[in-house]
Amino acid sequence: MKKLNLLGVPMEEGAGRRGCVMGPASYRTAGLVEELSALDYEVTDLGDARANAVTDIQSDYTHLKFLPEVAGWTRSLHKRAFDLATSDSIPIYMGGDHALSLGTVTGHVAASVEIGRPQYVLWLDAHSDFNTPATSPSGNIHGMPMSFACGIAGFPDLLGKPLPAALDPKQLCFLGLRSVDQQERQLLQASGALAYDMRAIDENGVVSLLAPFLEEVAKNNGLLHVSLDVDFIEPSIAPAVGTTVPGGATFREAHLIMEMLYDSGLLTSLDLVELNPFLDDRGRTARLMVDLTASLFGRRVLDRFTSSY
Repeated sequence: MKKLNLLGVPMEEGAGRRGCVMGPASYRTAGLVEELSALDYEVTDLGDARANAVTDIQSDYTHLKFLPEVAGWTRSLHKRAFDLATSDSIPIYMGGDHALSLGTVTGHVAASVEIGRPQYVLWLDAHSDFNTPATSPSGNIHGMPMSFACGIAGFPDLLGKPLPAALDPKQLCFLGLRSVDQQERQLLQASGALAYDMRAIDENGVVSLLAPFLEEVAKNNGLLHVSLDVDFIEPSIAPAVGTTVPGGATFREAHLIMEMLYDSGLLTSLDLVELNPFLDDRGRTARLMVDLTASLFGRRVLDRFTSSY
């Protein structure tokens, strides 16, 4: 029986507004454990992570919001992710805002070096989160995790030590982009990462964009971390996020991506981020995210082993 470890991350300091702290509880209330258990997984809820106490961090960029608090979460989650990456289970990080990926992604990248396999990341988000302290107009650190993970210069000492290993941008795929700042776009395009906006999905469909990336991960025996932001999805069906951008992935596009990921058998870790229950409509976004996660772990309408019935 495959094992899943759920870790709550009640973090909201990276987002610049309150509410994401309630995300882990909302996933539990919406039945995430029960849905995954029904798919014959051994599910262990590890409870909620806690941030380290950080008082010694400084930055010349005074507009960065909640820097000590975000650094505390980054140091805590980096260690937890490293440990979980070397276990015999798939970790699911229930956020919490997207700044949690400062710790989860870097922890998994560091562990991939120990494991001896390349780390790939699929970033499902309206935003590339590739800003740096120098380029961020808002100072909200949830817009910076991918540039930090890729080793872009200019960050304060978020980990309390040098980054153990940087993510290779060529092993990073963004899907569903529709809100990227100008300087952030320049950094992203120079990085060499795959970056597909919603126009690319409109013109090509998700299969032709995602399939080659998954084939590369499989060919290189890679580890695959998926980070799913609520704002990847069309806000009319997923309103519980503080950074809504119209024109997101449809219900079926989102489920198709999850189904493709399950069929690939490549997933090794997962972030569920930016769920803000305070902004939800009777829990429907939480239920949608739970349904998507169930599709990612194998829930299907019909068996597809044969076309004959």
